[in-house]
Amino acid sequence: MTPGVRKLVLIVHLAFSIGWIGAVVAYLVLGVSAVTTANAETVRAAWIGMDLTGWYAIVPLALGSVLTGILMAIVTPWGLFRHYWVLISFALTMFSVTILLLHMPTVSAQALVAHESDPAALRSLGGDLFHPSAGLFILLVVTVLNVYKPRGLTPYGRRKQLAVCGQGDAISTATTAPWVKTFAIVALGILLLLAVLHHLLGGGMRHH
Repeated sequence: MTPGVRKLVLIVHLAFSIGWIGAVVAYLVLGVSAVTTANAETVRAAWIGMDLTGWYAIVPLALGSVLTGILMAIVTPWGLFRHYWVLISFALTMFSVTILLLHMPTVSAQALVAHESDPAALRSLGGDLFHPSAGLFILLVVTVLNVYKPRGLTPYGRRKQLAVCGQGDAISTATTAPWVKTFAIVALGILLLLAVLHHLLGGGMRHH
């Protein structure tokens, strides 16, 4: 792939990724409005808006980001499995897309309930705050990893380096980067905190 084509793919990837974050923010705003408003019609509109935003903005942008991200990893020296920051970013992205695709049918079902319910029932419908909050957090983490690109080769990456450079050149990278374990502990802790707050505050999706 020529440098010009590579830059074009990078631009498309960034457009998908930034758009994904923006669409999640819009979804979260709709979820907050559904939880905080006392107006039944606002709840109805919010759920219909979340359904449309999810299927026609978030899902396409997420899939586009994944496909262009994989392409970028393949055609650049970073690879997909050689560096911890790339591997973690890929794993978090795939996790987010999987949860998104599994969750959207529930959103559509809730939007149908909102569309057909009377005003009294709408007031108890709630909103969806946990999923967009957790998703936004994961996307921001992936963004930070892609900007800072912390050092650290995976075992596969070390074997590749050993094959290319020789054992003496690969010794300095023979241990796991210390930031990886710290990152995993902090990220899991924050996600667990979001989950606990979601259940304690009753943050939406009351009817499954």
